[in-house]
Amino acid sequence: MQPGLAWLSRSLGNRDTIPLMTLLLAEFSAPWSRSVRVATVASVAGLSVMVLAGLFAGPHQLAVWRGVLVGVPLVVLLATLPFMVRGYVLTERHIEVRRLGWKSLLPLAGLVAVTGEPEGLSGSVRLFGNGGLFGISGWFWNRRIGRFRAYATDPGRVVLLRYRDGSQVVVTPHDVQHFIVRVKT
Repeated sequence: MQPGLAWLSRSLGNRDTIPLMTLLLAEFSAPWSRSVRVATVASVAGLSVMVLAGLFAGPHQLAVWRGVLVGVPLVVLLATLPFMVRGYVLTERHIEVRRLGWKSLLPLAGLVAVTGEPEGLSGSVRLFGNGGLFGISGWFWNRRIGRFRAYATDPGRVVLLRYRDGSQVVVTPHDVQHFIVRVKT
């Protein structure tokens, strides 16, 4: 531990169990597939048309009209944008899923298998989440994998992470093989 940071470690508790920094091993981008790009452009265009209709068409004296046609599309965009997957960072303890302004952590502890699944998202049913606007994220189910959590941007680059507790997570790094090798080592 660096001597100048010992005070921070002591203030956090037992300095032997609380790491101050985690070693970054590799970074992977999360390129958008054509389907995600098309879904995002179409959704943003449709939501923009709703906003314009709310501003320039219809009964302007009704606040409900403007509230719904302007407010709802803006809420949808602002609610989905932070969940965009921007990339993945492999550290010595976890995989960071980089989002817009924050990150989700997937622990390496308890990970029992890391496999490439080229058709991993095919036939998936969205249980809760987003199926294309700025990415594919949330909880899904399909016959091949079962129930899983997705942090994805490209259905053709699926990596399946299986955990000891039975949970499963799908990520889609730009270099599937390199990601799998780095996570396993």
